[in-house]
Formats: sequence, structure tokens, C-alpha cells
Amino acid sequence: MVFDFILPRRAFFKPPFLRFCNYGISQKIYTATSTNAHYLSKENARKTVESGLDRLIISIDGTTQEVYQSYRIGGKLNKVLEGTRNLVAAKQELKSATPHIIFQFLVVEPNRHQIDDAKALAKDIGVDEIRFKSAQVYDYENGNPLIPADGSYSRYKQNADGTYSIKNKLENRCWKMWHSCVITWDGSIVPCCFDKDATHKLGNLKNATFNSIWQSPDYQRFRGSLLQSRKEIDICQNCTEGGTVWL
Repeated sequence: MVFDFILPRRAFFKPPFLRFCNYGISQKIYTATSTNAHYLSKENARKTVESGLDRLIISIDGTTQEVYQSYRIGGKLNKVLEGTRNLVAAKQELKSATPHIIFQFLVVEPNRHQIDDAKALAKDIGVDEIRFKSAQVYDYENGNPLIPADGSYSRYKQNADGTYSIKNKLENRCWKMWHSCVITWDGSIVPCCFDKDATHKLGNLKNATFNSIWQSPDYQRFRGSLLQSRKEIDICQNCTEGGTVWL
């Protein structure tokens, strides 16, 4: 079972979340999360390592500020790099093998030319791994400046009439409905991370147990509708589950 917690940016390094990590480790639960690394001060980096977190994905979608902010609106690349260096230093100081630090680079047209630079930067800083991933794009049907010109980096294909569609078929299945879920900052349970605005709330941990929500009629109905016609569910229409997203 995989739990994905969606939290406000600053909440990641607050004591409650780090206690969640520590509790998960004590129960032999693999813990992982992602961050933009903007709030990884030296103190927060040390606390993160001490929490026992197994894996931390750091989003780095450009190696210069101009390119980085073209996708990460309002983001500061220097904060990402500073936070990552703080985390690497904390791991070394505490002689800890965790968290496994992954640079995740979403390939879009504005940053496609920086792939090699990203690899060099990851090596220089000392992260454990760098992974390249195609990006989900909104309003893709009529093209989008973010869609890579080289189709091998894209989740979308251009059709004969000039429009775009996702490469994979929307088959009526999805492992996530039986193996994972997303818990939002306010305790709501939603089906998966593609429900970014929590439009399909299936229960809330404030007034029900997880098991009761997981087995509830609402959850069963949602699973059934997916098995019947996945393409009719709004959050599934731009979903690439079942396709190739890692490059």
C-alpha cells in the first residue's frame, strides 16, 4: 500500500510530517516524498535525515534560472541547489545512507537542451541519482509550447490533422485504485495524484477510519466506473498510467 501526502510547501519540514516519517520507519513502512527543496535549510536538512525518510525526490527542471522558472513559475533555482547541498552535507555528517536523493528532471521543450548539463550538475552536487521524465501538459490538444519538438521526450503525439493526443491507450484498468491513494493536507482521501484539485473526495480521515473509506461504497463505485469506462473520468483523460513516462 502506498500513501501519497499532498502538503503545502512549508509543511513538508514541519515536525508533524517528519514524525510521520519516523513512525513509518518504526513500522517498517518505506517512506518517500518529493519537494522543490526551497525550504531545506541546514537545520531542516539535518532533521530530514534524522527522520529516517527513505527517499526524497527533488524537482530540478532546468540548470539556469531562466529555464527553471519557465516551468517552475516563481521558483528559485539557487534555493533548490542550496537545499540539495545542505541535504547531501547532512547525510555525510550523520553518516546516513538515507534519504536516497533523486533529482527529477521533467523534460519540456524549454529545458530539453539542458539534459547533459543536469547530469553534470547532479554529479557535482553528489545526489544519488538523476531521473528524466516526460511531463504532463494541460491544454495539449492543439499543441503547447511545453511539448518537446522531439517526440521521444513527450507523452503526446501529433496527429495528421495537427492536433495532439496522449500516446497510450486509456485501457479500463489502473493498479492505483487497489494499491495506493492520496491524502490531502486536510485529511481528504482522493484516488490518485492526477486529482490535483481534489475533485473526487472519497472520504476524510477526520470523521472516518482509513479502512472504512477504502472499503466504502463510494470508493467501490469509483473503481467500478474506471473499470467500465476510464476515458469518461475527467482526471483519467490526461493520464499516462499504462504508458512510458521515464526516459
